[in-house]
Amino acid sequence: MPYLGSEDVVKELKKALCNPHIQADRLRYRNVIQRVIRHMTQGLDMSGVFMEMVKASATVDIVQKKLVYLYMCTYAPLKPDLALLAINTLCKDCSDPNPMVRGLALRSMCSLRMPGVQEYTQQPILNGLRDKASYVRRVAVLGCAKMHNLHGDSEVDGALVHELYSLLRDQDPIVVVNCLRSLEEILKHEGGVVINKPIAHHLLNRMSKLDQWGQAEVLTFLLRYQPRSEEELFDILNLLDSFLKSSSPGVVIGATKLFLILAKKFPHVQTDVLMRVKGPLLAACSSESRELCFVALCHVRQILHSLPGHFSSHYKKFFCSYWEPHYIKLQKVEVLCELVNDENVQQVLEELRGYCTDVSVDFAQAAIFAIGGIARTYTDQCVQILTELLGLQQEHITTVVVQTFRDLVWLCPQCTEAVCQALPGCEENIQDSEGKQALIWLLGVHGEKIPNAPYVLEDFVENVKSETFPAVKMELLTALLRLFLSRPAECQDVLGRLLHYCIEEEKDMAVRDRGLFYYRLLLLGIDEVKRILCSPKSDPSLGLLEDQPERPVNSWASDFNTLVPVYGRARWATIFKHQGTEHCGPELPHSAPFATSGHLISEENKERAQELPDSEALMLIPNCQLTAEYFEKTWLSLEVAHQQVLPWQGEVHPSTLQMALQVVNIQTIALSRVGARPWKAYLGAQDASGCLFLAELLLEPENSEMQISVKQSEKRTETLTRFFSVLETVIGTVGDMKS
Repeated sequence: MPYLGSEDVVKELKKALCNPHIQADRLRYRNVIQRVIRHMTQGLDMSGVFMEMVKASATVDIVQKKLVYLYMCTYAPLKPDLALLAINTLCKDCSDPNPMVRGLALRSMCSLRMPGVQEYTQQPILNGLRDKASYVRRVAVLGCAKMHNLHGDSEVDGALVHELYSLLRDQDPIVVVNCLRSLEEILKHEGGVVINKPIAHHLLNRMSKLDQWGQAEVLTFLLRYQPRSEEELFDILNLLDSFLKSSSPGVVIGATKLFLILAKKFPHVQTDVLMRVKGPLLAACSSESRELCFVALCHVRQILHSLPGHFSSHYKKFFCSYWEPHYIKLQKVEVLCELVNDENVQQVLEELRGYCTDVSVDFAQAAIFAIGGIARTYTDQCVQILTELLGLQQEHITTVVVQTFRDLVWLCPQCTEAVCQALPGCEENIQDSEGKQALIWLLGVHGEKIPNAPYVLEDFVENVKSETFPAVKMELLTALLRLFLSRPAECQDVLGRLLHYCIEEEKDMAVRDRGLFYYRLLLLGIDEVKRILCSPKSDPSLGLLEDQPERPVNSWASDFNTLVPVYGRARWATIFKHQGTEHCGPELPHSAPFATSGHLISEENKERAQELPDSEALMLIPNCQLTAEYFEKTWLSLEVAHQQVLPWQGEVHPSTLQMALQVVNIQTIALSRVGARPWKAYLGAQDASGCLFLAELLLEPENSEMQISVKQSEKRTETLTRFFSVLETVIGTVGDMKS
């Protein structure tokens, strides 16, 4: 914000700049110019002294020139007519004997963001590209990109591009890197800089002379080159070998990605490379830089997709320290869950147990969910720890433990007895709606094993009028009706009161409709209620969606050293889509968005289940909502693009199939009930480019096969093949689970 009295300040400085006595004293003159810059950076409008500052540029003092050029670059867009007067001074300085002055003048001239400056800068830039001083060449190369960016609608100058390509063999390594960056910016609409065999080998031989930033940049550009023979491939890998030991984490990660991409046909080489970068990654995970530590942890989790036991011997490196920020602690907890084995499970659980009483509520709850995830493999130890946590009688701990128990008994029915014994008494410490829903579900489904289940639900019914969450009321209705089927004498009166309240007094329409539905269902008889409500109390087969085989390295190698491991595929795809701009890096990471929710099934494991068979992943939009009317209209207007028959035995379980399709972002529009003949299902999905996929599943009773028909809004054979591959994988997985 400009200071009060700014006009007086400008007048005073203008007077001082015009004072011949001050101009004669170099130090006093420089101090006045520094005051102008200081006021400018503080928000004061100093455009009134523009002419005086232009005159001040005529000096041999480099410091004074830098200050004046900074001022001119700032106010040139506001004073374009006056700025043209400074062009003569800048052009003159571009021919100065001092290379520092030449480079400074050329950089300032290219930074003048005003119309008409290109005709003045073209010749100085060409002269700068051929200058003897490397500093001037560096500035001139970057100036080419600045001018192209300023006049992006103009055609690409072929002669300039040829000049920049020839400068890739410049003796100065920084000039080489700057040429790559400028060519990438100038040729972005044509696919960027082309890396052929001579350029690739030249860059590889110059790598040792580059600084760490330049090495990381060149490694990224080298991803575009594909060796023509196996001998050439291993020659390149031998040249890159030393960079796996670099002191810069960026260079190590960049070299690792290049290794993984080039050696995609040699899995043993990829595994060996990942073994060799274990040390640098562990060092980065212990770095004092929080950002570096977080990124390294994200890449560790990605490596664990293919090598689950890769870091198991170093699990203590991922123990959390009290001073670490919340987001790093969460990443370390996720890594610990993936490193658990028979040898370290006790130590990891003890460490996680300590986190459960952390002062941070979010971190404590994340640790409890982590123990719940480990409980799927080591049930007894984890259930014992969770039961002991209930004894702390802390609201936030009890709430999450009960949610963990709910998920656990669904996936691991063998722990039901232990969970039911731990539940009595915990209802007093639950105030959160999620915790209430979890407890009510457990009491309704397994209430016959919990002695006081009807009386706990009765307490909820007595306080139902003060309950603010409709989801809790609907869960209470379902749980009480289920418990009524196994313990009718204790639940009849309570159920009647709850139904009366929901039908006569409840204002929420969803709760009222569910109450009416259950009331009318009871009128049909207990047998009908049992047929509809008595669904399975657990489904261990759902674990197959998570326990997929190890993912090949090629499935995520293209995501390595990008933002995908940091954001996750689903979130990064969404961010990239909404940016609406082209990716400014030399490579666009392949990403496939998949978004689901849950606690025992972690995000990374869900991505593992959603991964496509090859590295060219399909990018389906999460939460794509298609109405039945729109689906029908579109379906009738399109022709069948692909039809295939898959083997199938027995009936289809719609709930399991629907959940599996949801994992890979395929929406279920409509499907037949269990036992329908013929059985049909209609599915829909959309990729990031807007292409719509519509599918029909048809199962005839007399045939042991399922017919799949797919229609596509745009004719794209490659994306259609990938979509069908996803659909085939899901159907095959569900078929194996059922059998």
